[in-house]
Amino acid sequence: MTDYHPLLDRLRAWLPLLPLLLLLAGTYWLNLQVQPLPPKADDSKRHDIDYAVTNLSSVSLDEHGRGRYMMTTERMWHYPDDDSTHLQSPRFVSLQNARAPLVTWAQEGTVSSHGDEVFLHDDVKIMRLGDTEQDQMIFTTDYLHLIPNKDLADTDQPVTVIGAHDTIHAVGMTFDNKARHVTFLSDVHSTHVPPKK
Repeated sequence: MTDYHPLLDRLRAWLPLLPLLLLLAGTYWLNLQVQPLPPKADDSKRHDIDYAVTNLSSVSLDEHGRGRYMMTTERMWHYPDDDSTHLQSPRFVSLQNARAPLVTWAQEGTVSSHGDEVFLHDDVKIMRLGDTEQDQMIFTTDYLHLIPNKDLADTDQPVTVIGAHDTIHAVGMTFDNKARHVTFLSDVHSTHVPPKK
């Protein structure tokens, strides 16, 4: 009487396929080895801060070593991917004019990649200090484009100007501090209160 082993019979039936299975496994392994490596993450596309400075104070000088303007900010940080520099509570003081300085400040600001333009946002104020020729004036707006080296500023947003006896509301403004000249662009309304005698 012969022993019947169904398992052995099944194994014998599959035995001719064993080299084919080994060949398929080897081909699959070889295919994995020749695949290109997955692309590495491009760190230049990440929007991460590469440096930050707190309580910064700096002075920009002209070609003769005289101060153009002074900038202070609570915090400044830079993103290398778009080369943007951001400012928290920036303040600019113009030093180019022999007259009383012009002080500009805001809640936030960004600096252009070349560093020659500043874009101020949120509660922007310009204070033109008074002198013997002109009274003090305070300009308020939500946005201001500032070119500190040229002592120029402009905005396309609503502006309110408060002087000793005048209040002006307008939309848009250009401000040339060297010439002490302000141009309002549109929708100008002015109120004048004569000085008390």
